[in-house]
This record gives sequence, structure tokens and C-alpha cells, in this order.
Amino acid sequence: MARSKARVYTCCALILLILVAIIVCIAVLVRRKCPDDTFSRAAVAADSQKCSEIGRDILKQGGSAVDGAIAALLCTSIMNPQSMGVGGGSIFTVMSSSGEVKIINSREIAPQAVNPNLLKSCAAAIQITPDAQWIGIPGEIRGYEKAHKLYGKLPWAKLFQPTIQMAREGFPVPQIQGRYIPFVNDSKALRKIFSDENGNLLKIGDIVKFEKLADTLEIIANQGADAFYNGTIAKDLIHDIQEAGGTLTLQDLASYKATVSDAWAFPLGEYQMYIPPPPAGGIILSLVLNIMKGYNLNSASATGEEKTLTYHRYIEAFKFVNGLKKHIRDPNFSSEKFPQKKLMEDNFANLIRKMISSEKTHDAQYYNITPHLDSIGTTHVSVLAEDGSAVSATSSINYIFGSKVFSPRTGVILNNQLSDFCWRSKGFVVFTGEQPPSSMSPAVLKSQTKTLVIGSTGGSMITTGIASTLMNHLWFGKSLKEAIAAPVVFVNSTNAVRFESHFDKNVIQALKNMGHDLDTAGRFFNVVQAVEKEDGCICAVSDARKLGKAAGY
Repeated sequence: MARSKARVYTCCALILLILVAIIVCIAVLVRRKCPDDTFSRAAVAADSQKCSEIGRDILKQGGSAVDGAIAALLCTSIMNPQSMGVGGGSIFTVMSSSGEVKIINSREIAPQAVNPNLLKSCAAAIQITPDAQWIGIPGEIRGYEKAHKLYGKLPWAKLFQPTIQMAREGFPVPQIQGRYIPFVNDSKALRKIFSDENGNLLKIGDIVKFEKLADTLEIIANQGADAFYNGTIAKDLIHDIQEAGGTLTLQDLASYKATVSDAWAFPLGEYQMYIPPPPAGGIILSLVLNIMKGYNLNSASATGEEKTLTYHRYIEAFKFVNGLKKHIRDPNFSSEKFPQKKLMEDNFANLIRKMISSEKTHDAQYYNITPHLDSIGTTHVSVLAEDGSAVSATSSINYIFGSKVFSPRTGVILNNQLSDFCWRSKGFVVFTGEQPPSSMSPAVLKSQTKTLVIGSTGGSMITTGIASTLMNHLWFGKSLKEAIAAPVVFVNSTNAVRFESHFDKNVIQALKNMGHDLDTAGRFFNVVQAVEKEDGCICAVSDARKLGKAAGY
């Protein structure tokens, strides 16, 4: 009898094991059904293929989403040094595997000796020659440090090694970097870095090296972030900044701290969308999307006569947003009574929607705008790790090559982020320790079954890039790749409307007939990087506008 029972138990155990094996096999087979251009475990979308691959390799080695993002951004600092670097600042939107979302803000701040009347120089803020007065205290490395301490898995130094090696050994000038090298002509120090032994500017395909920056990064990798903000690197950096006419001091560097806060969230269809709070630009993005959400858009909204009406309303929404940008300020220094979080409320979006006419546009006073400079720099990386954690990180030195002030002793290119205060009217002053407003909007969207990690670069075009992508993807039914590639319309700071070259010509003419002020379109700098997980498959897209390519496994 005992043996019979034992046989029964053994048979039951074997049947159970077989069932488990069948379930595992089915799960594996289901995973393998992901389309060829998607991934099953993790992915990184940076603005260059090399940096996407470096971030992916970090994930493969057991790194966290934050580890992958830091490694990809460090790589970008030499692949696209005109856009970002350790002389700038960043914002990380981090979602843990449990779904908790935090913001790590390490954007630049005004130094102690900032000129309170700095805004009087705003008319000349777009740099033709190097100008150190716009340099803010760089926070990039402190941001990496804070993110790594909270979410990192791999050793800090390991994240730096791929970039250190490339910077020291050199690599062929990528096409995008090569496009901007002529911008260094008026900076003797920068020109030296981007010139050959005969003094000629490097061209696409020539070998470029960043040997002094490699030394700086190696010290930071081995000694930690404090090496940048104190000690020899700090002394060398401040020496070069002050020699160029800047006001930063050793005390400014030593006192810098990155901040951690809760993300702001608002509902967008089936998703909760998580964004950084002011002075970041997420609140502006949320307002545009909230206004458009109220029109119940669908695929039909992007065809026929409906398309003209949709884009008319979209342009009008951006005009109202331009009028509100002057209220976006560092909450620690805002003396205004304007409640910034009000911009996220449905009631506020409803109010603006009622002010949008379906038949015509209006003059500038109707939207109460304050013209400001449109910056164009920045980079973005989106990361989704195996455990479901995610990072949406935007980093910038502001304009092309920032302030164009280069530190020969450290290899660091300095930002001109204080020029973002020019969003504000000239009657205001800039305070010590204040963060300038920003268009940065690194976002994570989460539903019960989907995750979408998204962000954009392009200064003032950041909001345009993200809003256009989400509208095309979530409401018009386009794939993520199609949505990012879709031609965009940009409303500049004077409410003039610019269309990307392949935008629908019939719609452009119809909008012109409605009274919109059309401006000559130059190059569009909105560059979206996004990673989306749905039904176990991961789609990662790097915007073709910057010739990027995502990587995953």
C-alpha cells in the first residue's frame, strides 16, 4: 500500500514537472514571437548607435537602467559634444521596478557672483563668440552620482571605461558632430581640439581625440564625483572659467547639490504620465497634451479637413503655452503668486480650449506672450531594463557647444545655461542658486500593461517633439517609429509657425488662410528617443533626424 501511494505521488510530481516545463516552453515561444525589429528583454535609445550599444552592453552585464543611462550619456559627451557634457546639467526621470517614479535634477544654477542685471544682455545671448557670463554651475556629475547611489548596480568606474577608452584612443568624427565643428571657429581653445596637426578643422571621418577629458573622466571614475567639485580638477576648471571672464568660484562648485523629488503625474488615456516639476518643461508639455486630449482625437483627426482643424487647434494650444512660459520658475525663488501646478489641471486646459476658435487665429496680445530666445542644444536617452525599471534622461550644455568656453586644463566644454533666464521679462533679476527654466521633459508613461519611456532634444523644440510623437502614436494610431518620424510643426517664441519640409502642403495653405503667421523653416532640432514595452516585446527608436539608432537584446 505504501509503495502504491509512493508511485501515485511520484506520478503526480512528474505530471506537475511536465506541466511546468510546458508552461515555460510556451512562455519562451511567446517571447520569440516578438517582431524582428523589437527586443524581448531590454533596450536603450540614445542619439547615436555607439552610445545606444554602450548603454545596452552595461545592461547585459547586470547594470541597472540608471547604469545604462549614465554610460550612454558619458558616451554622448564625446560623440555629440556640441550638445552635452560634464560641463552641463541633466534631469533624470527614474521609474523603479516597483513602479515608484523619482526625479533627479542636476541642472545648472546661478553662481554666487551672478550679475543681477544679467537679463539686460539677453538680446546678445545667442553666442557667436565665447561668452563666460552665461555659465551656470555644472551639475551633470553630481546628478550621475546621486542616481548611481540610489539605483546603480555596477561599480561606478565601470560606467566610465568605454568613454575613457574612446576619448583617449580617438574615433572617426561622426556625421552629426562633423556638421557642427565649423561652429568652433571663433574659439581658439575649442578649435585646437577639433583641428589636425596642420591647423585645419577636422572633417567627417577624421580621427578626433579628447585626451584631456579622458584624464578628467578617469580621475572621476577612480575617485568619485567629489574629484570634479573639489581638488585639482575643480581648481583647474575654475582657473580656466575665470580666465575667460566667468564668475564661478571654487565655493560655487563645492556647494553644488543634486536634488531628488517625486515626479508630477497626470492621466493621459490609459496611462499615468510622469514628468519633472518646474523649472523643467514637463508642465508645459502636460498642458498641451491636456488641451488636445479634450478634442477626443483619433485616426480620422489626421485626415482630410479634420487634419487642418486638428493642427489649427494644436498651434493655438502652443501659442497659449508661449504666453505662459514666463511663469515657469524655480519654485524655491518664485515670488509670483501664480500656482504652477494649476497648469496641469483639467479645468485650466478646459478654460484655454474654450478660448481657441475653430475658425481663426489672433494677434499676440490675445495669448499674452513674452518673446524669448529659442535654444537648440541638448541630448536625450531612454532606457528600459529587464526588471521593468526605466530611465528617461535629458542632458544639455544649452546652445551648440554651450558658452563656447573650453577648459584646456580639464577638457571640459562649459554650458551657457543662464541664458535660459531670458524666457523671463527684463524686469526680473537672477538670484544666486536659482535654476533657469527649461524645456527638458524626460517622461515615463505607465499603464497596467504598457510602459513608454520618452524624451526629446532641441531646446524649445523639446515640447514639440514629444507632443507630436505622443499625438501621432497614442491618438492617430501610428507605430512608435512612424510617430517619431512624422513631420512636425513648431510655434516659435513670437508665435510664428514653422513646418518641417515634408509637412502636408494642403494643410499649410489652409492654415495660412486662417491667418497664421508662417515663418521660413530652417533645420528642425527636435530629436526624440523612445522605448516602449507592450505584450512582452520592446520597441526602441532613436530619431533619424540625428542619425541615431537604438540597441537592445
